[in-house]
Amino acid sequence: MPDRLIRVNAYTTFDLLDGVATGHDFEEEAYAVLNVTAPREDPDHLTLELELDNTELTELPAHADRVTLSAAQARELAAELESYADRVEAAQRDADEETGE
Repeated sequence: MPDRLIRVNAYTTFDLLDGVATGHDFEEEAYAVLNVTAPREDPDHLTLELELDNTELTELPAHADRVTLSAAQARELAAELESYADRVEAAQRDADEETGE
């Protein structure tokens, strides 16, 4: 992703995920970078950032979306992610059992 707005390096949480941008009249797929950061000194929040590869988008200009979360909000999001991850794993196990894998 040339011309990135989010710095991507060895510490980036996720890079090259599958992303989708959806608007009223369009839907575009592109690689995405997802990152979580917090201030180095005296952190009082964390930031969740998402950027889609602008070289693959025709409807949107280069941009990154950011959400600032408190520690409590981050824990709530983490619990939701765990819950949905458990659902996906259970469905995959059930599908594997049905196919005999």
